[in-house]
Amino acid sequence: MEFTAVFREVREGYIAWVEELPGANSQGATLEEARSNLKEAVELVLDANREIVRQEETEGDIREPLRVGAG
Repeated sequence: MEFTAVFREVREGYIAWVEELPGANSQGATLEEARSNLKEAVELVLDANREIVRQEETEGDIREPLRVGAG
């Protein structure tokens, strides 16, 4: 799976977000810092989404891996 990261230079450094994943955004003083922070933000959003689903899980739900894209 691959996401599209967008980086925008601003006076304070860079702001960053992922096109395909609302809520995954970050910032950094440098481009490298913004990249690193954005990767962490993606992991946090995915973990939070998993936790929300698990809290709402009911008996009979079917969970299985889903691979998207080539590979």
